[in-house]
Order: sequence, then structure tokens, then C-alpha cells
Amino acid sequence: MPNPQRPLAPITPLHQDVAERLADAMFALATPSRLQILASLRAGPLTVSQIIHEVGMEQSAVSHQLRVLRDHAVVSVERRGRERVYTLRDGDVSALLDHAYRHVLALMGGDAGDARARREAS
Repeated sequence: MPNPQRPLAPITPLHQDVAERLADAMFALATPSRLQILASLRAGPLTVSQIIHEVGMEQSAVSHQLRVLRDHAVVSVERRGRERVYTLRDGDVSALLDHAYRHVLALMGGDAGDARARREAS
């Protein structure tokens, strides 16, 4: 089993085509609204209506963000009758979210609520 603290393969030198793909994937994760959508999809497949309910955003905003996530191969969509059902593309997306979340919590001192209060107080 690979050590979670070490990359699976050396990433230096990072070839241009790989760097572009990596930047593309990171772009897809670069907004709070997309991260909220992805976090809700970690529990399993959801329809657009369910995602709207989970994240509390307008339908047009959710649809736009889902299109970005789909175009960047972060989510998959399947038609079921009149509805579209979205899922995370694969387990790597979920693992990436976990790692990013742990990283941010560590930077914030381990407690997201305390960090938010400190930000709002300043």
C-alpha cells in the first residue's frame, strides 16, 4: 500500500501536458460553490434538484457549476427519465477533496468554526 504522504510517482520534472491537465483539474475545484456541490456528491448520486436543496443555491448557478465540473471530468452525469443524476467521476476526486480538506484544517488550526470566527473578527 502506498504511503499517503508520498506521491505515487515522482512529479518532477512536471511535463507541460501533465501540468496543463493538473491545472485544469485544480481549476474545477477553485470555487466554494463547486466544492460544496462536490462535497454533497460524496454521499452518492444526486439529481440537480437534490443538489440545489443540499447546497442552497439557485438552479441556474448549480447548472452552471455542474457544467464546469462535467467539462473538466470531475463529475459524471446519467439521464434517468427526465432527470439528470450526477456522481463524482471516481474515487480519486473524493480522495483529493479529503486531502485538501485535511490540509486546510491543519492550516486553520484544526477547527473550521474557530478559523471562520477569527476571519470574521479581523
